[in-house]
Amino acid sequence: MELVTAGESHGPALVAIVTGLPAGLVLDREAIDADLRRRQQGYGRSPRQQIERDEVEVLAGLRHGRTLGTPLALIVRNVDHKNWSWGMSPWPPAGEPAGKGTKAVTLPRPGHADLAGAQKYGLSDVRDALERASARHTAAIVAAGSVAKALLGELDVSVRGSVADAELERRVDEARAERDTIGGLAEVRATNVPPGLGSYATKADRLDARLAATLMGTQAVKGVEIGDGFALAALRGSQAHDEIHRDDERGLFRETNRAGGLEGGITNGEDVVVRVAMKPLPTLMQPLASVDLQTGEPAHALVERSDTAAVEALAVVAEACVAFELARAAREKFGGDALGDFTGAYRAYVERIDWHPRTR
Repeated sequence: MELVTAGESHGPALVAIVTGLPAGLVLDREAIDADLRRRQQGYGRSPRQQIERDEVEVLAGLRHGRTLGTPLALIVRNVDHKNWSWGMSPWPPAGEPAGKGTKAVTLPRPGHADLAGAQKYGLSDVRDALERASARHTAAIVAAGSVAKALLGELDVSVRGSVADAELERRVDEARAERDTIGGLAEVRATNVPPGLGSYATKADRLDARLAATLMGTQAVKGVEIGDGFALAALRGSQAHDEIHRDDERGLFRETNRAGGLEGGITNGEDVVVRVAMKPLPTLMQPLASVDLQTGEPAHALVERSDTAAVEALAVVAEACVAFELARAAREKFGGDALGDFTGAYRAYVERIDWHPRTR
């Protein structure tokens, strides 16, 4: 099960192609659209979220609401593209320049990929870097994550992201008043995850490494921890690890979960708990110092629309990332071309091991 995305922030659309899904999985368009709306909401978001009305379209891999076992192609259109049709035209545009994006961007923003991208790819117009580096393309990630959650739901696994910052609204209000931005913490918790997803065989197989990679690959994320993470470094071993117990109702279980549901890169039957740290958003209404790449002269960075905070959006995107990696690991573990093969292998496995799913 793999995911490839394409699309630019102000281009025609965002695209996600998911391969490796079993045939027969029922998808709910309203559930996917609800996740897309959640990504656009949150305290401190910008007016861009009122412009876009994200909805999923399916171009391939689905018939009458059921997956076909072939690549699933999802699309989320950029409504705002109508204002950028000349500036972000895929082909050389005809006619006189009109609308937005007609002038080259030469003032890179500190904290963005602007300068590094321009240097790496030899760009004279920073827009060629910032359009893809933008967090706008996480809409495609969320759509694919919603599909992954549907697959995990067949195993009674649920995944939910939330903000881990009780002072978020106060911090947003203070930053907005000073025309500044903030970051914050989000947490993702997956419940009813069976033991045995992932492997210690290679680094690439370790599920903890894969979770860290997909989350660090999300815009503005600067830190990831699983379970108690960095706090474990200050503890002794006798305090840090989760003792193993057993009873007839639950089978093998832990009374604590400092490991965050993963040991040796493998799920251990407890909740998978991951936290992510987001840096303050780098597009500022009072821009920082920069250098004009065309003239070499000192200047201030480009100013475009910006959120004051996007921590609640990050929680939704992180939820999607974790769900997709868990679904990938479940597909590797249980296989199956048809949904019944997948769920049948799961049931046989759970019957073999001394672990019992939680009843809800």
